[in-house]
Amino acid sequence: MSESATPRDGAVTTTDIVLVGAGIMSATLGALLHRLQPDWSITVFERLDAAAAESSDPWNNAGTGHSALCELNYTPQTADGDVDITKALAINEQFQVSRQFWANSVESGVLRDPSEFINPIPHVSFVHGESNVDYLRKRYDNLAGETLFKGMEYITDPAEFTKRLPLMSAGRDFSDPVALNWFDGGTDVDFGALTQQLIGYLGHAGATVNFGHAVTNITKESDGNWRIKVKNLRTKEKSTVKAGFVFVGAGGGALQLLQKSGIKEAKGFGGFPVSGAFFRCTDPALIDEHAAKVYGKAAVGAPPMSVPHLDTRVIGGKPGLLFGPYAGWSPKFLKEGKNTDLIASVKPGNVLPMLSIAPKEFGLLKYLISELAAGPADRVETLSEFVPRADGKDWEMIVAGQRVQVIRKKGRGGALEFGTAVVAAEDGSIAGLLGASPGASTAVPAMLDVLERCFPKHFTAWKPVLGEMIPSLGSKLNDNPDLFAQVWDWTSKVLGLQDTPASVADEGDSHLATPTAV
Repeated sequence: MSESATPRDGAVTTTDIVLVGAGIMSATLGALLHRLQPDWSITVFERLDAAAAESSDPWNNAGTGHSALCELNYTPQTADGDVDITKALAINEQFQVSRQFWANSVESGVLRDPSEFINPIPHVSFVHGESNVDYLRKRYDNLAGETLFKGMEYITDPAEFTKRLPLMSAGRDFSDPVALNWFDGGTDVDFGALTQQLIGYLGHAGATVNFGHAVTNITKESDGNWRIKVKNLRTKEKSTVKAGFVFVGAGGGALQLLQKSGIKEAKGFGGFPVSGAFFRCTDPALIDEHAAKVYGKAAVGAPPMSVPHLDTRVIGGKPGLLFGPYAGWSPKFLKEGKNTDLIASVKPGNVLPMLSIAPKEFGLLKYLISELAAGPADRVETLSEFVPRADGKDWEMIVAGQRVQVIRKKGRGGALEFGTAVVAAEDGSIAGLLGASPGASTAVPAMLDVLERCFPKHFTAWKPVLGEMIPSLGSKLNDNPDLFAQVWDWTSKVLGLQDTPASVADEGDSHLATPTAV
């Protein structure tokens, strides 16, 4: 077991695991590793003064708990007019894995009161206009029969619309047809609170957590270990840490650190930064009139992360209401980053992929330009599609987190991707996560991928413990209705999301125990 300690000026310390960044990814991986291998030392470095202060902060993301229940970009319309649900099924499967890990973590004492980070809220898809209504009907027809989406409703009746969404119905002209896909089993997730609980668990378990410390360089040594250069941003002291494994969970800052590591797997990757802002409602009466996460269709050319939504949030136990996001642009890769981030990320290996993006993504560039040119009145007009009687005085603009979309080398050029990508060295000694949405909601399956790719010799031995944490591990819940029902009822009960149906189990019945994987 290596010794892990807060580094002092000029000192060289050793640790088994270094986690760069104190966001949801590092926190999740750290919690998994400690439970699987408690004898390994873990050291966390975070450049800011708190955990989850960047992209994982609840005001910097939508907190949807992306399960593809309402996000229409995961169910695109095909050329023949049908609706492809493949991605929706895959993302929902991933979210169920996260739910199971969180429930098991509550039962094992890793996480505290789940209401601090997860709360039940309906997830709703909303469209208007005849062609969009037809699309949403096809989406419903294709999804409603799937195990993971059973219980979804299709609503076109204006009276029912008004009953469920009073804020959105007031002043609406229903001669323009509307439709909803409604799912009661959705959640709001405060990834900031979740991250802070996980980082707190690591600290209490013996990990060394260093805030105000920036990792400035990562280099491979001849013995296979990594030498990590660290700067204390408060005292300006510099130190070195040696580690056998490094995970770069630094959000938008991950690309540059992976480039500095020199691993071949990071070559060819580029990043395109997109910033954003939300309207936050300031009128408690309006907040009380809306209790749902309602997602619409993205504008033509807009990135998936820009899908408009009127979004009930629960932060610090209090309900809130967001609308957005409104896209912006900044060369920074982090909200607290530098204006030179984009230029500094350009390397010989990725310059061609990055340059090739502009002509391919003209629609995106046109969209960003139009968004940047929009004034306050334009933003209120966009909001009025969801809230017809919207008044700008009831909403304040807040800056959201910075996202860096992945540019991956493809042929002689590159392709812009809107998901997340795990980048790992061939020898498994370093890994990092690039990209954005669905991001935090699928943190657990993403980190399981890291474990399997980077610790292949240990992973087989870890499987029994992982199976206790995640009973569906290795199975597709959508193909196993009985296991899904068992897992859903267990996670719902432990996370306080809803009462377990009496038809499944009575209070105290053995079926309420953690389900066994098949």
